[in-house]
Amino acid sequence: MILSCAACGKSETDIADDKTSSTGDGMSESSFEKNSGAAATTDKKSNATYTGFEPLHEISLTVSDPSNSKGLPTAKIEHSYGVAKDGKPHEISVNSEKFFESKNYKAVTYDAVSKDKRLYLTFDCGYENGYTAKILDVLKEKNVKAAFFCTLDDIKSEPELIARMIKEGHIVGNHSSTHPSFPSLTRSEMAKEIETCDNYLRKNFGYTSKYFRFPKGDYSECALDLVQSVGFRSVFWSLSYADWDTNAQKGGDYAFDKVTSRLHSGAVILLHAVSSDNAEAMGRIIDYARSEGYEFYTLDDMPALK
Repeated sequence: MILSCAACGKSETDIADDKTSSTGDGMSESSFEKNSGAAATTDKKSNATYTGFEPLHEISLTVSDPSNSKGLPTAKIEHSYGVAKDGKPHEISVNSEKFFESKNYKAVTYDAVSKDKRLYLTFDCGYENGYTAKILDVLKEKNVKAAFFCTLDDIKSEPELIARMIKEGHIVGNHSSTHPSFPSLTRSEMAKEIETCDNYLRKNFGYTSKYFRFPKGDYSECALDLVQSVGFRSVFWSLSYADWDTNAQKGGDYAFDKVTSRLHSGAVILLHAVSSDNAEAMGRIIDYARSEGYEFYTLDDMPALK
């Protein structure tokens, strides 16, 4: 099944492209410790991994309050962030971040804590369109680490690319198993979506990470609570543009202009790896950001996600 992340943009306030618009009960923090990188003792046998790392133990997430007896709101919220400008996040992003913090949902839209000019580069990967390797080449050349939020379908379809991401120091985030709208699921079903994807990475790559991104940007308060209760961190975004439509690519200059005009301190940048525009502009975007005093950090460095 091919899963497009085109729907991730439907909640954008610039859908027309320019309109403003504590570790939980499920797992301990040690469950997310990175593999040491020790090579597997077998060659290409059934328990070998694509990275050559030792397989990690599989997990079974404990679902607290599976029936939602607390009555947490289940209404769907479509993530919105507004168009940042003048080096500042949009008010919508600011308010979203305040809401997440007030509820202790372990979720972020941008880094509102750090005072230096930080950027966090993230990609959504629902399927492969031939540009991810080029993006990885640029990131390696520029010494930038990113987070790639991958669906289980993409992980299974592109094991060599996923292994390369991991071995080159990038984060492979959990983007669910089947890319559903989480507010439509029960709490147990949500946990299974996360668990199945994580266990595949553990078994086949010797890898796990605590970062999760809601498919399509759809969430609810009940969903946010479930994700943090099983030990994961929800990563949204404060900077993006309409880049997911592979039939409406407009060239590297367009991508460069859209991204660089919306840079702001603490920005979590969402791009889609299927975009030829992004692949073409990536090096220039990084160089420009650094020339403006920005530096690229990983999600592991974000205070709100610790």
